[in-house]
Amino acid sequence: MSDVSISTVPRRHAGTALPIEQAPRIPVFAFGMSLGLFLAVTFALCVGFDLLFPGQAMYESWLKLLPGFTWLTWPSFFLGLAESFAYGWYIALIFGPLFNVFSAMSWRGGRS
Repeated sequence: MSDVSISTVPRRHAGTALPIEQAPRIPVFAFGMSLGLFLAVTFALCVGFDLLFPGQAMYESWLKLLPGFTWLTWPSFFLGLAESFAYGWYIALIFGPLFNVFSAMSWRGGRS
């Protein structure tokens, strides 16, 4: 007969502990700066396009989207640039934290 003993001590698994993974996060400051600059540069390029190709101009859209913007004076151009940058930050300040919250919730729920 074999000598069998039953242990009540929990067994530890041998091996290297895996690092705990964090849920993916969006850094809101970097997201706000990049999105704000992206929209400001896009606005400037669109104004340039409108000046080069007046028959295809989009400035009527800018008049509806950017409060106080008129076609085209230097103060109005800089106002449109600032408002475009602000729209980027608005999106980042709403979307970034929402993404981080829902990402953490789904990461926690999907991992056991």
